Amino acid sequence: MLQEFKKFAMRGNVVDLAIGVIIGAAFGKIVDSLVNDVIMPVIGRIFGGLDFTNYFIGLTPASSQASTYDAARKAGATLGYGTFITVTVNFVIIAWVMFLVVRGMNRLFKKEEAAPAPPAPPTRQEELLTEIRDLLKARA
Repeated sequence: MLQEFKKFAMRGNVVDLAIGVIIGAAFGKIVDSLVNDVIMPVIGRIFGGLDFTNYFIGLTPASSQASTYDAARKAGATLGYGTFITVTVNFVIIAWVMFLVVRGMNRLFKKEEAAPAPPAPPTRQEELLTEIRDLLKARA
């Protein structure tokens, strides 16, 4: 059973998937930093200089009095819609980049596909049938 598991784990597809997950996690951190440190501050500045991470609705009296989202979470139940907006922007950016990558890969594979082969020359039987057809047309 251990040999069977080793054979399964070392297959190319499993190793490729593991590499993809690791690269995806690293890419996710890059996009998270891009969104949190570059894009969201600009968007926050456009919308009045507020930080999206501090957009929340306190569901208890104590949490609604808090000045920051972290303090509100410690004080009680809160709805952190600013964090949700940030995560949604992260997702859209990741989805867009993945779309561009897949689109580029598809174009690359289409170019690699061989051009359709020219039609094969007719066989001797087809040539004879074509001659017979042409002779019958000429008689009619």
